[in-house]
Amino acid sequence: MPRRKMHVTDADGSPLRAALRRLREDTGVTEDFPAAALAEAEQAARHPRLPAHDATGLPLFTIDPPGAKDLDQAMYLERRAGGGYRVHYAIADVAAFVRPGQALDAETHRRVMTLYYPDGRVPLHPGVLGEGAASLLPDHDRPALLWRFDLDADGRVAGTDVRRALVRSRARLDYAGVQHAIDAGFAEEPLALLREIGPLREALERARGGISLNVPEQEIVCRDGHYALAYRAPLPAEGWNAQVSLMTGMAAADLMLRSGTGILRTLPTASERAVDRLRRVAHALGVTWPEGMPYGEVIRALDPSRPRHAAFLQECTALLRGAGYTVFDRERPAERPVPADPGHAALAAPYTHCTAPLRRLVDRYTGELCLAAARGAEPPEWVRAALDALPGEMETGARRANQVERECVDLIEAALLRDRVGQVFDAYVVDVQEDRPTAGTVHLYEPAVIGHVEGDGDGPPLAPGHRMRVRVIEADPGRDKVWFAPA
Repeated sequence: MPRRKMHVTDADGSPLRAALRRLREDTGVTEDFPAAALAEAEQAARHPRLPAHDATGLPLFTIDPPGAKDLDQAMYLERRAGGGYRVHYAIADVAAFVRPGQALDAETHRRVMTLYYPDGRVPLHPGVLGEGAASLLPDHDRPALLWRFDLDADGRVAGTDVRRALVRSRARLDYAGVQHAIDAGFAEEPLALLREIGPLREALERARGGISLNVPEQEIVCRDGHYALAYRAPLPAEGWNAQVSLMTGMAAADLMLRSGTGILRTLPTASERAVDRLRRVAHALGVTWPEGMPYGEVIRALDPSRPRHAAFLQECTALLRGAGYTVFDRERPAERPVPADPGHAALAAPYTHCTAPLRRLVDRYTGELCLAAARGAEPPEWVRAALDALPGEMETGARRANQVERECVDLIEAALLRDRVGQVFDAYVVDVQEDRPTAGTVHLYEPAVIGHVEGDGDGPPLAPGHRMRVRVIEADPGRDKVWFAPA
C-alpha cells in the first residue's frame, strides 16, 4: 500500500507519537465512523449475504504481518495431477456486507482507502467488518470471491475461474514464520509450494520486462531519548506472496478486457528524464548501472539489506508516479473505449487492483466486474453506475494518502535530526528547483533522511546526483521540516 513503509516503536506518550496523533486529526479522516455507517456495519456483520457455494472444506491459510486483523486474502496451493500447480485464492467479499447507496457505502467513498501511519492506520471500514466479520480470520466461515488458477509447469496461467463461495481459513501465518518453515524444510506442501510458484512467477515477470520494488521497511527506534533509523529488508516469502496477488490482478484485467467492461490500474512508461535522474542518483550512491542496462535489471540486482541500495530502491518509487485508473465500458464505446494501451509499465502487462477490498475502495467494484465477466453476464447496475466517478475518487484518495505519507516522513525525519542541528552530513542532490538552481532536495547517506537544501543565490548551482556536504539548519518534529544549507 504505502510506497514508504515506516514503523515507530516509541512510547505512546512521546512527542513524536503526539505529533503523529495531531496529523491524523488534521486529515479529516479519523478512526471514528458516523453513527449511521457504524450501525449498518454492525447489522451487516450479523447478517451478511452468504453465497450458495460451500468451499469451507478447502484448508486455506493467510500470510500477513504479525498482528494484522484486516485479512483480505487466503490461499491454498497444490500440485495438479498432470503436472503444474493449482492455486486457490480467496478474496474477502466486502459487497456481501456493504449495501450500495447506504450510509456505509457513502462513507467508504469518502475515505477511499485505508491510511497508513508509522504508528497505526485509519481504516476504510469499521473494525466490526474490516477486522471482524468480513476479514478472513481463521476458524470462521466467511463469504469470499474464490479464484482458482491452473498453472503449467513454468507457472503460466492455463485456466482461471472465479466465483462467490463460503470459505474457512485454517491458519493465520506471518512472513517470518513462513520463511523459517520453508527454509527449515518442515512446511507442509500447500505452504512449501509457495517457494516453487513464487520464483516461477518472478521469472515470468523478468521475461516480460516487469519489475517489483522490494522497498525495505524503515523502523524508527528510540534509544536513550534519541531516535535512530533501521531497515528491515523484505523476506523472499513476501515477494512470493506478492506474486500470487499480482497474478490475480493480471487475470482480473484479462477477464475485464475480454468482457469489454472494467477498470484497469494503468501506468505509463517511465520518461527518459525520470530514468536519467535515477541514473545520476545511482552514481551518487555507488550503485552499479552499466551502460545500456535497463533500469529493471539494475533494480533486480539490488540488495535491500544494504543501506545505499535501500535508499536507491526508495528513489525508484518515483517511477510509479503517474499511475491511475482507466475505465472502459462496451455499452459506451465512444465515451469509454477499451484503451489502446491497457498495460501497466512496471508489470509489463494489463493489471487491476482487486485483492485488497478491505483496504481499497476500487477492489470491491473490480471483484464484481470479474464475477460478471466469468459468467458471461452484465455487471450489476450499481457497479456500472459508479464507474465514471471511480477514477476521480481513487485519485483523491491517493492524493490524501500521499500527503499523509509525506507529512509522516517529514515528522520522522525531523525527529531523527532534532538533536543534530548544526551537524554536517554527506548527501546527494535528488531534485533542483527549476526557478532556483541553488535550492532543491538532498538525501543524506546516513541516516536516510530527505530534506530541502537552500544555498546562497550567488553560489554554484545544484545538479541531480551531485554529492555535497550539508549542515542541518532546522529539525523540529511537528513544527519545522528538515532544512539544510550547503556546508
